[in-house]
Amino acid sequence: MAAYEDQHVHQVYDKIASHFSATRYKPWPIVHGFLSSLPPGSVGIDVGCGNGKYLNINPNVFIVGSDRCENLVKIAKDQAPTQDVATADILSQPHRPSTFDFALSIAVIHHLSSPERRVEAIASILELLKPAGEGKALLYVWALEQKSSRRGWDENSEQDVLVPWVLTKQFKESSKKKKAGSTESESRASTENTETPDNSEESKPFLRYYHLYKQGELEDNVKSAGGNVLNSGYEKDNWWAIVERTT
Repeated sequence: MAAYEDQHVHQVYDKIASHFSATRYKPWPIVHGFLSSLPPGSVGIDVGCGNGKYLNINPNVFIVGSDRCENLVKIAKDQAPTQDVATADILSQPHRPSTFDFALSIAVIHHLSSPERRVEAIASILELLKPAGEGKALLYVWALEQKSSRRGWDENSEQDVLVPWVLTKQFKESSKKKKAGSTESESRASTENTETPDNSEESKPFLRYYHLYKQGELEDNVKSAGGNVLNSGYEKDNWWAIVERTT
C-alpha cells in the first residue's frame, strides 16, 4: 500500500507542485469559518498543508504546517514565513501527542489506499490533539456523491479511482528547474478547478489515487479511530467533519 501511494500520490505531487499550488488559492468557507472561530492564542497543526493557503487565515492563532511533498512545503514556507512548516508523513508526525488545540486535514485522508490506513491517519491526527474535548480537528475528504459536478460520480460509482492531472508545458519546465513557487498573478490566471487543465499534446497526465467517501463513511472512520464527531456535513463535492478525542 505504501509503495502504491508513493507512485500515485507522493511522486505525482512532487512533480505537479507548482501547477497544483497555482490552482489552490481560495479557502473553503467552512474551513475559513472554523479557523476564524478559534480563540486567540490557540496553537494548531495543518496536516497536509499543501501550499499553506490556510496558515495565514487567522493572525491570532499559530499553525504548524506539515506535508509529505517537499516542493509544496517550500511554497508554504514562502507564503507563510511566520509559521513553522515541515516535511512529514501523516502516519509519522514528529510532534508530541496531546499538544494542539486544533488540527486541520483538508483533502488528505482520501489519498490513503486502504481502510486501515485511513483510520490510522485519523487516529494520528486525534493523537496530536489535547485530550477529552480540549482540542478539535476539521477533516475534509472527497465525496463519492458528486452527481451534479463535472466529474459525474454518484453513489453507484467506484470508490477507489485514479484521477488525472495534466501538467502544462509551462509548469513542466518549471518543475524540471525545481522552481516550486507561484505568484498571485499566476494563481489568478489559472482556473481554480482544474484536474485536467490542458489537453495539448505537450501535456502529460499524472494519475493520483483517491478513495471517494460515501455518506457516513468519514464518521464511521472517526469512530473506529477512537474519535467523537461533533458536527459533519457536505460542501461542494466534499464530506467534512469536526471531531475530538474521546480520551
